[in-house]
Amino acid sequence: MATTPKPLDELFHDMLKDVYYAEKQILKALPKMAKVANSPELKKAFEAHKGETEAQIERLSDVFELIGKAPRGKTCDAILGILEEGKAVMEDYADSPALDAGLVASAQAVEHYEMARYGTLKAWATQLGHKDAVKLLDETLAEETATDKALTKLGGPANSAAVAKAA
Repeated sequence: MATTPKPLDELFHDMLKDVYYAEKQILKALPKMAKVANSPELKKAFEAHKGETEAQIERLSDVFELIGKAPRGKTCDAILGILEEGKAVMEDYADSPALDAGLVASAQAVEHYEMARYGTLKAWATQLGHKDAVKLLDETLAEETATDKALTKLGGPANSAAVAKAA
């Protein structure tokens, strides 16, 4: 028996629920990462991204409203796996000079996931004619890209510190 193909607007809504759930999980993880980071700059970056993530969740709520749907999440196994890896770094390297380097790597894995999702959602919103949603998604995509670049800058000193302290 053949199934009826699902349209792009359903897929858009489905991925929107996925990223909404992901952002809520990230919001829970950021304070933990800030707490264990050794570098004051890295702590500050995680704390700043927490506020940004709260604004991104609000923007996602607005996108749900624009498409006439209630904001709600759907379990995202991908982000759960990425965050679990980050948790393992925090546990396995808690007393290591490599902790901050691992935190940066873990945070960048999150950012790259988000950049992929927001880029896709923006493309689909464009295709579906959701012009206001495109603007909101693009704003978040720009923030995620900027956060990734900031993490890259923080990664240099974190990596150097890990090497210097290990020697």
